[in-house]
Amino acid sequence: MRTATADDLGGARAVMLDTVYRDLKSGYVPRWHADIIDPGAAYLRPERCTLLVVEHRGDIVATGAVRDRGPQSPPNPRWVADRFPSGSTAQLCRIYVRPEHRRHGLARRLVRALTEFAERAGGYEALYLHTDPAVPGAEPFWRSLAREVCDERALPGGGQGIIHFELPMPGAGPTSADTARTTPAS
Repeated sequence: MRTATADDLGGARAVMLDTVYRDLKSGYVPRWHADIIDPGAAYLRPERCTLLVVEHRGDIVATGAVRDRGPQSPPNPRWVADRFPSGSTAQLCRIYVRPEHRRHGLARRLVRALTEFAERAGGYEALYLHTDPAVPGAEPFWRSLAREVCDERALPGGGQGIIHFELPMPGAGPTSADTARTTPAS
């Protein structure tokens, strides 16, 4: 595992696009997945962002990233976006592992390294992520590491069908999600 360089971007993009087309219900949606097309601009140039890759026998087989913005509303519920504002939220994203390399601890290692990066970068108060439960193994994996903030499948109309999570910030006290599940204000 290492921080991606410009030479890794093609392989990283391939892992990301393969995952989006194979595993996500939405498929590729330009307004949601623009970072995949230009991961250098999204993750390598901004100071408080990063892209990690895992290489096996010369091929990139896993990716994971941190971006310095929270979820946007729409399409996410307003109260979720308000809870995780851009600038003070480190969003873990694009944690994708090729199917033949899953169940070997790569995603867990990526999450640990990305969390440590967010702590070193400074200025982040929350670690946020969302997942599509249609991705094989994604929901139980994230439930083993993070606290659910909102399962959109339980919202009227089912929202986007994704699940929003919060991870504990290293060195911080308990998050609000550690003490009680947050629900929207009435």
